[in-house]
Amino acid sequence: MSVFTDETRERAREIIARYPADRSRSALLPLLHLVQAEEGYVSPAGVQFCAEVLGLNKAQVGAVATFYTMYKRKPTGDFLVSVCTNTMCNVLGGQEVYDTLAEHLGVGHDETTADGKITLEHAECLAACDYGPVMTVNYDFFDNVDPQGALGVVEELRAGGRPMPTRGARLCTLKEMAVQLAGFADERDGAVADGGPGEPTLRGLRLAEQHGISVPGYDPNTPIRSKAEADKAAAEAKAKAEAAKPAPTAAPAKGGDGAATPVHAAGTGEPAKAGDGASAPTGPAATGTGDPAKAGDDTSAPATSGTGKPAKPEQIGGSTAPDVKAPDDKSPQVRTAETRQPDADTAVADAPGTKVPVDSTAPAPRDAQAAEAAGAAANAPAGDGKPAGDEAGAQERNLKEAESGTGANGAGPAVASETGVQK
Repeated sequence: MSVFTDETRERAREIIARYPADRSRSALLPLLHLVQAEEGYVSPAGVQFCAEVLGLNKAQVGAVATFYTMYKRKPTGDFLVSVCTNTMCNVLGGQEVYDTLAEHLGVGHDETTADGKITLEHAECLAACDYGPVMTVNYDFFDNVDPQGALGVVEELRAGGRPMPTRGARLCTLKEMAVQLAGFADERDGAVADGGPGEPTLRGLRLAEQHGISVPGYDPNTPIRSKAEADKAAAEAKAKAEAAKPAPTAAPAKGGDGAATPVHAAGTGEPAKAGDGASAPTGPAATGTGDPAKAGDDTSAPATSGTGKPAKPEQIGGSTAPDVKAPDDKSPQVRTAETRQPDADTAVADAPGTKVPVDSTAPAPRDAQAAEAAGAAANAPAGDGKPAGDEAGAQERNLKEAESGTGANGAGPAVASETGVQK
């Protein structure tokens, strides 16, 4: 088993530190690139390393490593040559380029030359249809290639040279590229000094210049603000907007017929008469007992529905649903784990239909046999594609032989289960 260097372990800690403590598993993708940078592929040792540092199991890591084609599961050459054979590039000659390289190098798809220099693969799409047919070397582009041009590139690589890509920086090995994909800068001298965009990429810009099209108010020299500066500017803008809002004014409450709501004259206990200036006061409201409302009393008027009666909840908020308590502070990873694999310590299930497991009596053998026979009978044969031995008669025969304890030629139970289908 490979032992990773101290530098790799230090870089792994740096990668994990980029993510919140309860989101550390998000570091898996760059970590897989990191172990590939040391070994040239994601080995079983690399899978175990990622699982250990992230607290995952190897099956979880392996599922991700096998999903993405950029993670290689067997030793790969210094230079990964990928030829696009998808529709556009194929029409333009991509398949011919691939076939020429395969014959010249003596390897097929995902195979490496004997000198360990070149690994060849056909790619379904390299996202550069306007440059087709295209070929990449360690993900740097060689555009508009033809068979002879592709042969020249691989021969220069095998001779120790570094041909210049059509677009992009100077070529590096696959291990060096994996370091960059893990999130670390290319430290080679002048590594990013070359390259540039191709004409098809700049076509839109050229047309905009010809027709005088530009983004309104755009200043290309405007510096990009840091997150702290952007947050500060947003807070200042919000405070300025709040300060510019006019102070709210209290409006007199209306009755259902549009008449002013009667109030009691202060200190008399009688309704105020018309012409007394007894419209609803904007200051302290009367309490209905003849005394003016005191400070601290809730003097806000209840909302009305337009009929003089208090409005119903659905008229105020648009919904009669009760308030729902916010989710707890569990991380999504913990909640998912408890939902999928609850145990005796999981007090309450986190998803509908999830049950906390309890000890129960195992089903009787006869119940299991009946259930299996019923399931087999309920599934109609699937035709010639159905796997051998998956037919109800053979299953029932196996069950009978296992129950009797003897199989063909007096074989024991274990042999009976294996030979039942053969009979």
